[in-house]
Amino acid sequence: CKAPFQNIDEEDMREDLPCRAPIASLDCMEEFQGCGDHVSSRSESQAIVSRQSSSAGAALKYKPLGKSGLRVSQLGLGAWVTFSPGVPDETAEAIVTAAYDAGLNFFDLSEAYSNGRAELQLGQLLKKKTWGRTSYHVMTKVYWNVKGDERGLSRKHIIESVKASLERLQLDYIDVVIIHRADDMCPMEEVVRAMSFCIDQGWTMYWGTARWSPVEIMEAWTNCRQFNCTTPIVEQSEYHMFCRGKTELYLPEMYNKIGVGTMAWSPLTLGLISEKMDNGVPVFTRQSFKQGYTWLKDKSSNGDDARRHQNRLRELGALAERLNCTISQLSVAWTLKNENLHCALVGGTTVNQLLENIAALQVVPKLTTEVLVELERILDNKPVRPVRISTLAAR
Repeated sequence: CKAPFQNIDEEDMREDLPCRAPIASLDCMEEFQGCGDHVSSRSESQAIVSRQSSSAGAALKYKPLGKSGLRVSQLGLGAWVTFSPGVPDETAEAIVTAAYDAGLNFFDLSEAYSNGRAELQLGQLLKKKTWGRTSYHVMTKVYWNVKGDERGLSRKHIIESVKASLERLQLDYIDVVIIHRADDMCPMEEVVRAMSFCIDQGWTMYWGTARWSPVEIMEAWTNCRQFNCTTPIVEQSEYHMFCRGKTELYLPEMYNKIGVGTMAWSPLTLGLISEKMDNGVPVFTRQSFKQGYTWLKDKSSNGDDARRHQNRLRELGALAERLNCTISQLSVAWTLKNENLHCALVGGTTVNQLLENIAALQVVPKLTTEVLVELERILDNKPVRPVRISTLAAR
């Protein structure tokens, strides 16, 4: 006796039965995640970007942020320089539009960027666009208020800052609110309770940290568990070829133990990775000094350090030339090569700068084991955990 469906033609079976993804590989499941469902125009545009990048063997990928369900693109738009005073509004809008069209679904801001002007600009821009709210994520930071006497992480300041950011952004909610740095004058319990309150009110969906030490992150997570508060999902950390220790040694442990993901900022070393040098100081950094970013001066080296940096840049330039890319693209690609990284923030003052950074995705497959070994030789700064010494041996 044959089952009824065995008399059906094979072509009819393929049309009637739902499309199923193979389970042998998670990568295959990613390709078939839209089978049987309505594909939005946003998904179609992302597919087009993937096809365009596939010729170089790379495509923009999406992964959960930490151990949350929030899926973000591996590159996000850092809006610090995009919405700086020296960039016209039309250019800033063109940069954000180009980032969205390229598949970047993450915009990073702060209440302090351009004294709040950055949030205003992005809010007005998003109001003009017809983009679906579910197709992009907005992240902003609190702590560095425009007024110096209102800085900190008190419950009052956190709640007022989040509400003010919502008003400037003209959004119903913020996807992720970042605590820009820890506050030694405020109890950790007050911080985690305030962030959990903001989430309960629907003002934000998630929260995270930036420039926190592993000890501070662990303290916040412990307080969240103790007081039944929402735990952080991400730590924003400076990570590039010349700043590696925290991101490579300690943050992967944070992810494996408590689910806190890693987001890298400054993959271009705040301008210290540049093809143009002037007396040992990168041109971008000098321009930053003129624009008022004087805190970058400690990132610029002089004397022997400057000469070593120049020598490294020369060797990096030669390697980038062999790979048919720029030093900037090599730096971004090297950052993305870290498998423990969930997202890296890139930006630019022009559309061409942004597209050049995004094109670094095509360089990632070129970073073979041999190339990475050559990079380690040039950089000569691979971080190593300090040897643990017992208390008795220390005495």
